[in-house]
Amino acid sequence: MNVHPGIKPAAWGAAAGALAISVIGFSAMGWTLGGTADRMATARAETAVISVLAPICVDRFQQQNNSAAKLVEFKKAASWDQRSLIEKGGWATTPGTDKTDLAVAAACADKLGRLS
Repeated sequence: MNVHPGIKPAAWGAAAGALAISVIGFSAMGWTLGGTADRMATARAETAVISVLAPICVDRFQQQNNSAAKLVEFKKAASWDQRSLIEKGGWATTPGTDKTDLAVAAACADKLGRLS
C-alpha cells in the first residue's frame, strides 16, 4: 500500500494543532469539563440562596422585641460567638424546616455586624 508522502506530516500537524487548541482552550479561553461546570453551578446556586436568605434572617432579628438592645448585645459578643447566637435565636432557620443553615447564619451575622 502506497501512502502519499504528505500524509504523515499532515497527520502530525493535525495532532499538534488539536493539542495546541486544547491547551489554549482550557487554560486561556475558559473551557471546562462537565464536573467542573457542575461544581461551579452548585457554588453559584448556594451563593444565590445565601444572598436571598441572609436579609430575611436580619429582618427576623430586627422584628424581635427590644431588637436595638439585642443588637448591642450581639455586637459585644466575640465574632466567633455571633454565629452561634444567630443559630440559637432561630433566625437563620430555612423557611419550612427546623434546620439552621450555617452559611446563612454566618452571612446574617456579618450583615448584623455592619448595622449601625
